[in-house]
Amino acid sequence: MLKVLIPTLMLFPTIWLTPLKWLWTATAVHSLSIAIISLAWLKWTSETGWAASNAYLATDPLSTPLLVLTCWLLPLMILASQNHIYPEPHSRQRLYITLLTSLQTLLIMAFGATEIIMFYIMFEATLIPTLIIITRWGNQTERLNAGTYFLFYTLAGSLPLLVALLLLQQSTGTLSMLTVQFSQPLPLHSWGDKIWWAGCLIAFLVKMPLYGVHLWLPKAHVEAPIAGSMVLAAVLLKLGGYGMMRMMIMLDPLSKELVYPFIILALWGIIMTGSICLRQTDLKSLIAYSSVSHMGLVAGSILIQTPWGFSGAIILMIAHGLVSSMLFCLSNTAYERTHTRTMILARGLQVIFPLTAVWWFIANLANLALPPLPNLMGELMIITTLFSWSPWTIALTGTGTLITAGYSLYMFLMSQRGPTPSHIMKLSPFHTREHLLMALHLIPLLLIMTKPELVWGWYY
Repeated sequence: MLKVLIPTLMLFPTIWLTPLKWLWTATAVHSLSIAIISLAWLKWTSETGWAASNAYLATDPLSTPLLVLTCWLLPLMILASQNHIYPEPHSRQRLYITLLTSLQTLLIMAFGATEIIMFYIMFEATLIPTLIIITRWGNQTERLNAGTYFLFYTLAGSLPLLVALLLLQQSTGTLSMLTVQFSQPLPLHSWGDKIWWAGCLIAFLVKMPLYGVHLWLPKAHVEAPIAGSMVLAAVLLKLGGYGMMRMMIMLDPLSKELVYPFIILALWGIIMTGSICLRQTDLKSLIAYSSVSHMGLVAGSILIQTPWGFSGAIILMIAHGLVSSMLFCLSNTAYERTHTRTMILARGLQVIFPLTAVWWFIANLANLALPPLPNLMGELMIITTLFSWSPWTIALTGTGTLITAGYSLYMFLMSQRGPTPSHIMKLSPFHTREHLLMALHLIPLLLIMTKPELVWGWYY
């Protein structure tokens, strides 16, 4: 654990002591070396299920893929942000990269925490850098409104969780993930216990987000700068799924009855947010709503609590993290050249940027879950799980899959095909940096396709 955490902390002096000329190069190389070191976690040698470096930080096959994704994303965020941040004063460029690095440090400590209360503290602490990134470097004035939504939705969901954790500590005497699963099952009978059950999950359902408490997400995504959108889509939403998986182990007797409304909301959300995507004019907003739709599948499969459901959820979370981050990068490259996110004003770009149209095509196919990609694998496992739980869910998940295919193709056709508007002139050509950025999103996806057991680890 420390072999990644210490180099991440060493990034802070790198950021502030490197000459400005080498700032972006040095931080990108340093963070990429951390990402490569983190791949060592995927080689799983432990027999016990946990590999601990000390009592409070450990990895297991559930957190490992998410930890590697977190480390992999920092160099990509630095690559993607260069054009956007370069005109700013020197100190602000350094501060921006510092915030991204602090976010990675907090996320590593959140996914690696063995104490649930430490996970909670890190889960909350990630709010601060994300909020500063959105409200300071966002593009429009609505960014302050988006920051307020983001803060209050997340905090309103998280405070009941703190009370629930304190009650759990009082009744079991421990909050360590290593031991709490072996403690006596809680006698959950009263109405208070049902409220406690909801308190344990609502924070994570807001973070995922579940349809109904998702309104902060499109706002935050649309207003955030590119790095903010990438880390939100790829890792911060996955904190919710990870937290739910960790908490569901302890909520067992009550979950059978109480999960129904949440699963219904999640499945209905897939169709509703997919339908919203079909009517979007704003490119970033469309990608943000598609995230809600995919995370609805993940939420449903985690709530059912079967090994297939958990495996499918992890695979889809990792695959969706890479694909949605890639889509945000692509939309950002179009925005930096045309200065608009409205798809009607920035269409027909395939004629001008043919290679970029290939990246768009691959990213959209991955988003609609093309076979052999891990997106399809995760979705199939989740749909199978839901079907075995109740055959009626196939109507909702099937319709959701069709709508996903519909809006993915709509997004591709609107942005790449058709006549190029006459006002699009003098667009700067694509940089090698941007092609590298897309390749670094796609390569892990293709590697997971060849060896998927790296991601579903502990169930087989």
